[in-house]
Amino acid sequence: MRSFDYSYLSLRTWDNEILSYVAKIHEYKGKQELYLRQKPVELERLVEVAKVQSTESSNRIEGIITTKSRLQQLVEDKTTPRNRDEKEILGYRNVLNLIHENYEYIPFRSNYILQLHRDLLQYTELTYGGKYKTIPNEIDAVLPNGEKRILFKPLEPYETPGAIEQICDSYQRALEQEIVDPLILIPCVILDFLCVHPFNDGNGRMSRLLTLLLLYRNDYVVGKYISIEKEISETKEVYYQTLAQADLGWHEGANDPKPFIKYMLGIILKCYREFEDRLTISEKSGKRSTSYDVVKTYVNNTIGTFTKKDAMENCPSLGSSSVESALKKLVEEGAIIRKGKGRASHYVRKDAVE
Repeated sequence: MRSFDYSYLSLRTWDNEILSYVAKIHEYKGKQELYLRQKPVELERLVEVAKVQSTESSNRIEGIITTKSRLQQLVEDKTTPRNRDEKEILGYRNVLNLIHENYEYIPFRSNYILQLHRDLLQYTELTYGGKYKTIPNEIDAVLPNGEKRILFKPLEPYETPGAIEQICDSYQRALEQEIVDPLILIPCVILDFLCVHPFNDGNGRMSRLLTLLLLYRNDYVVGKYISIEKEISETKEVYYQTLAQADLGWHEGANDPKPFIKYMLGIILKCYREFEDRLTISEKSGKRSTSYDVVKTYVNNTIGTFTKKDAMENCPSLGSSSVESALKKLVEEGAIIRKGKGRASHYVRKDAVE
């Protein structure tokens, strides 16, 4: 069976791109605590937005979908699921909330991973929630001619429990011995988890939930406020490409995790940049800025069309009526153009269509 020992990472050399990512994320992490203390109202709004986006995006990657209105109601606990997709969405929401609120008390151990998987599938009729796979699985793709091609064959079911135990134990030792920065270690662990593919169903979603858990436990909490899953969903093709590159030679222990490390560090850095942008938009508008100034700053930095909801998400210090009034004023001034009506209405900068 393939063995797992992350001590080998101490012998690896990391190129300038990886080291630059790590240094920049450390810099943002240093400012993180200041924002967490000073902007509680904005943070609360960011959390609510991120929960919806994370729940939608992580499930959408796996083809699990519902309407936006239904999704919002499910996340806000205002309705009950109507079908299997909505049951799986509700399970993801619950595990996401659990990790957000209790990550300090959820150690990275096999029994806890099983319990999270149990909760992920708790509303479905599936009987294997909280259990490792009992039949072999494979990662495949369907070609345009209908032919199925196997992309990767994970470990066998009998190897799985021991492999997860090894991954968890080796991760903990690597952390305690500080052999490598956690930002490099975490993608390596998630890559191995995906290559083991320990469950009959839910492996992708569990990998993203565990990514959040490990980041939070190492004090990188940006995923609570800016959806990491949304950024992965929007770059899904690159996500799968880097996984394919990073798992070559995995069974022999000869794979190179760097492509996946770089991808994940890029995602985390982008989320930190967006986190800072949203929390500092008021300052960028000036010390005595009004809600109009804040929205105008957002508009002037936005390319393409945007909605009132987009403006609210990017200006978390403002309420719905303030954003609506600012947008109305910008339309009247001719700075932006409104298109469509009602829920379909959206805006674009006038200088973009001249």
